Amino acid sequence: MTTQTPRLRSARRFTRAALACALAALCVAGPLVAGPAAAAADDSGAGVNHVELVGHQLRVLVSVPPGADVDLDGVTVDLAGTAATAEAQLASASGTVRRTAVLAIDTSDSMRGERAEAAHDAAMAFLDAVPDDVYVGIVTFDGEVATPLEPSLDRDQARSVVDGLGFGHGTRLLEGIQAAITVAGQEGQRSLLVLSDGADTTKTPLRTVTDAVRDSGVLLDAVSLQAQDPSLATLAAAAHGQMISAEPAALDAAFSSEADALGRQVLVTATVPETITAKEANVTVSLPTATDTLTATAYVTVRVVRQLPAVTSDAVAPGPRQLPTWAVYAGIAAVGVGVLLLLLVLVPAKPKPLGAAARVDAYIGGQHSSAPTRQTEALAPVREAATKMLSRNRGLEERIGLRLEGAGSELRPPEWLLVHAGIAAASTLLGLLLTGGSVLVGVIGLAVGVLGPWIYLGRRRAKRRKAFNAALPDALQLMSGALEAGLSLPQAADTIVKEGIEPISSEFRRALVETRLGVDLEDALEGVAERLESEDLGWVVMAIRIQRPIGGNLAELLGTVAATMREREYMRRQVAALAAEGKLSAWVLGGLPPAFLLYLLVTNRDYVMPLFTTPMGLAMLAGAGTLLAVGVFWMSKMVKVEV
Repeated sequence: MTTQTPRLRSARRFTRAALACALAALCVAGPLVAGPAAAAADDSGAGVNHVELVGHQLRVLVSVPPGADVDLDGVTVDLAGTAATAEAQLASASGTVRRTAVLAIDTSDSMRGERAEAAHDAAMAFLDAVPDDVYVGIVTFDGEVATPLEPSLDRDQARSVVDGLGFGHGTRLLEGIQAAITVAGQEGQRSLLVLSDGADTTKTPLRTVTDAVRDSGVLLDAVSLQAQDPSLATLAAAAHGQMISAEPAALDAAFSSEADALGRQVLVTATVPETITAKEANVTVSLPTATDTLTATAYVTVRVVRQLPAVTSDAVAPGPRQLPTWAVYAGIAAVGVGVLLLLLVLVPAKPKPLGAAARVDAYIGGQHSSAPTRQTEALAPVREAATKMLSRNRGLEERIGLRLEGAGSELRPPEWLLVHAGIAAASTLLGLLLTGGSVLVGVIGLAVGVLGPWIYLGRRRAKRRKAFNAALPDALQLMSGALEAGLSLPQAADTIVKEGIEPISSEFRRALVETRLGVDLEDALEGVAERLESEDLGWVVMAIRIQRPIGGNLAELLGTVAATMREREYMRRQVAALAAEGKLSAWVLGGLPPAFLLYLLVTNRDYVMPLFTTPMGLAMLAGAGTLLAVGVFWMSKMVKVEV
């Protein structure tokens, strides 16, 4: 071994003392876990380092000054002015409260040589002096961050890690601190010592690491072997720790006293009296000595608020019911079969020769033609079954047929029923497959599959009806001009078929075809008004019926009706513009509460789950839903104006 100069030996003693002193201070002054803040040591020199609430017992870890011989049998605890039953013992002898210390050591190239030797000797000295019940972990940082030792009581393993430390380029100081916080865990008294001789060389935001240190509750002390790093000072202040400079004055004495302080920590266990109902209160620990009484005070949590049962590996919280694996695969096969059947329904088959009745229906473009237009022979039994079901419920068939005709669909009621059932089955099975067999999502998919196509058909019908009513005034004006030119009423209607736009031209074409089969023109037009629910066309048909027996100028009558319709449309648009703000307010006020509830279910589920799991929450939901429904109903009545 090379001979060391007095200056080198002094530097090594100085660095070793600084590191050991800081590490000892870390273990003495830990964060308060159960309470919101820890009290610093008072004038007597005693201080509360850590508090845990386990059931009705409060565990308080207290540090005492050097030379104080505490009478453990005489220790008393006062909670919010109420004396509590307490027991005291040395923390190192009890092992009840876990104490963890993590060393974050800078292993950059600048630490090579004398600094590395000093850091090595200081770490070894700390491992020799630290109590046996303190868990020690080691994190290193240079160009990479590593955790060569998780918190452990194995001192030989820790010494082996310290002996094998290597060096590299870069200084990931802030990332190393983040890793050390993670290694420290969340249990018991946790402390962190950072040893570095340089500034961080990464772009990690200091604010992010400062918030992480503050939120974790660990105590961080920093030792700088060169100039004092402002970032280290900021982090130490955020963790209520201290920044230690590499000054040789009195470090040997400080190391000895701080190392002894680890063995002087006293663990006081107090039972919280039943008379204390507050969640938080002041705790005052009195420790009698031969000369005086030491006191330490802190504001801590003394009662735990009732929470939802925690999910553990042995007791898993009930979730949505899951289907077995075989059912999931059966669902995949069913979806495939359903898609195949749907494709067979939509693919047109080879047309068969039409009979006389079918030819008439095909000629007028009727919706109830008996000729198979979009069906294969393979699906004939399925179609017949749907037809028989509808034949037993004529009201349902008429409603479906009326909706299909109003929407301009070419499907017939039995075909629509098959397509509707296929969509419902496919959406249900798709929900089950996407969620691994969740019955709740399957029910939601079934509801979407049942209501979705019907709503789509209604919207398509409403859109077609709106287009028909918008084009009706121009069609009547065209019919009026044709009548003034000397054409008959059917010829004027044929003019609309040739010159009009969809959907009015196709509907008038159907009416004219029906007249050729013996239906009166008024009855045919009344059928158009019924299919499209056009009140305006109904008034036109009524005017034509009245004009026929009494005579008059039908062209002038139709022109007047067209002008009236235009004025009504103008008034309708004006009212819609004036009521738009009210309608938007109704949508916002009606949709905001349920939308915000869904947002909370996604982002903070535990916060809103009491609404669904407690009687009071269900009552609140029912009341809020009722009030919201009443409010939406009256707002809709206020903004809805019939023209």
